[in-house]
Amino acid sequence: MPKIVALRRYPLKSALGEALDAADVDRTGLAGDRIWACMDGEDGTVGSAKHPRRWGGLLEVGTSLHEDELILRVGPSTVRAGSAEADAALTAHLGRPVRLSRTAPVDPRLHRVLPDDAGMVPEWMAGSLPGEESVSPVGGVERLGRFADFGALHVVTTGELDRLGERNGGAPVSAARFRPNVILDLPRDPEPGTELRLGDVVLRIDLPTPRCVIPGLGQGELPADKSVLSTLARQYRIQVPGLGRAACFGTYADVLQPGRLEVGQVLR
Repeated sequence: MPKIVALRRYPLKSALGEALDAADVDRTGLAGDRIWACMDGEDGTVGSAKHPRRWGGLLEVGTSLHEDELILRVGPSTVRAGSAEADAALTAHLGRPVRLSRTAPVDPRLHRVLPDDAGMVPEWMAGSLPGEESVSPVGGVERLGRFADFGALHVVTTGELDRLGERNGGAPVSAARFRPNVILDLPRDPEPGTELRLGDVVLRIDLPTPRCVIPGLGQGELPADKSVLSTLARQYRIQVPGLGRAACFGTYADVLQPGRLEVGQVLR
């Protein structure tokens, strides 16, 4: 039967995530997910690996959240988020002055670089060129109160991962490239509007997830692989309701009924 095969959270935006056996979920998302961010010490923007030259080093930073304490692995150092040591370690690692924060600025914005493939530029950014740099809002802050891009949860399915691997030359594509919260054992992604019940949690699929440069970047033990972006541009450019066409993979989901998610939970 369809079930949850993996749960992941990302306590620090754009840093590596951590695998969970179970997690509480409220209407804003997975407990502890994207509750911290690196703030740029020069212009106050939110750190995001969507701009790899500025922030790609975050994809090498390990995270471990224990109750309300976030421990970071920055190179050989282990530091506690919120401490001067953590800010100093990240500043040295990233090569720019940064500070960690759980509080978003009044107008949270981030730097991004569009992928080099024209098929990866969404229609709502018509006029922008592949590889172009821009600054855009962090949409999830207003909706959820977290440093998320948009949805409360990001969902991918085993079937679509298998299909992507086949279309990308036959080699498996790791789910970690897409930084999902929930991986479901389903043959394909649910359509927008579909409601999913997992234990006492009820989710509603909202939108397909438009992709940025991050799936093609090296992250943790995964090497860089721009062929993933090329395949998304060719094979996964679809209509995003109300916005236009974009290269998408996975879906965003809203939480209709909070509760607890567990690996192995059966989908109804």
